[in-house]
Amino acid sequence: MAEKTATGDEAAAIAAAIARFQSEFTGAPAEPQDPIGPWQRAALLEGVSAKQTIQDPQGGGARWQS
Repeated sequence: MAEKTATGDEAAAIAAAIARFQSEFTGAPAEPQDPIGPWQRAALLEGVSAKQTIQDPQGGGARWQS
């Protein structure tokens, strides 16, 4: 069985066709995603707000809210 290889012109035409196909059908690049997901963001915000200080009603100064 004889093998036939593409000539230089044929190989260039194939490469050009592939490049054209990719440029026409490749989607737009995706928007960069936030590395912190919505659940992790909510947990971080909740954790920060849990550590805010509040005034002690008995006049003992500020204390941690938990």
